[in-house]
Amino acid sequence: MNASRKPGADTVGEALNAKGFQMIQDLTRELAGDFAFPTCFEAAFRLRQALQNPDLPISRISNIVGGEPLVATKLMQLANSSLYRAHHAPALDLKAAISRLGVDVVRTTALAIAMRQFIRSKEILVFNDLALALWEHSLKTAAGARILARNQTRINQDEALLAGLVHDLGAFYLLNRAARYSKLRASPESVKHLIAQWHESIGVTLLSALGMPGEIVDATMDHDQPWLVPETVLTLPDIVYIGNILAGTHVEWLHQTFDPDGGGFEVVRQIFAGILPEIESDAQEMQLVFA
Repeated sequence: MNASRKPGADTVGEALNAKGFQMIQDLTRELAGDFAFPTCFEAAFRLRQALQNPDLPISRISNIVGGEPLVATKLMQLANSSLYRAHHAPALDLKAAISRLGVDVVRTTALAIAMRQFIRSKEILVFNDLALALWEHSLKTAAGARILARNQTRINQDEALLAGLVHDLGAFYLLNRAARYSKLRASPESVKHLIAQWHESIGVTLLSALGMPGEIVDATMDHDQPWLVPETVLTLPDIVYIGNILAGTHVEWLHQTFDPDGGGFEVVRQIFAGILPEIESDAQEMQLVFA
């Protein structure tokens, strides 16, 4: 054995390519055809399809959601949480909760539940630490996006919340697929690098397949690539990009070494330092609701 070889050195270069190439090939073929999401997404799919009509009355929406007890329970918790309750009286039934939250949040809640169940699946237990870090990062990005939209723009804050929540969906999917390969299960550091390289483009494909609005899909593109930091937050891509930085970019939740000043990351954190405690508080509230 080469004495100069360090632990984890097989995570880059030819060794990584050898381990990851077959998975990426398989995944490319899968995404090009009729691929299937894990079963935990089925309820989210059904709700999204059932709630496509923007003119559905609250009573009908309540009946539809009532068919998914876990979603209904989480909606009640969310409506009565500090995130949405504000000065309102408690929401005592599902119709009151939906009236307070709106249909967009109903759909987002179903998707958040699916993502939480996804990382609890036995298939990715081998990557449990990474999956939990990814989930925490996603919630912080969602919280940051919602706060930025509300405080800095006229963009719908619930749309921003959804964009922040799903911006790393490609990383969740890659974890699930990597668990099928014995060599990758034995080398989580390699999986981290594969995620860093591929999660953005795969996420765009997945979100399009989910039928997400084009503006949500576009907002997740290149969110981990260094941009020129906008002086004023104007667009949904701005919100997701800044929210992602405030939550910790992929080089952080993947525990990779990086230049903290690269891409202006530290500048962004200084500019928006005032909302960091609120992001942390809201993300913790989401953790409780979606536990």
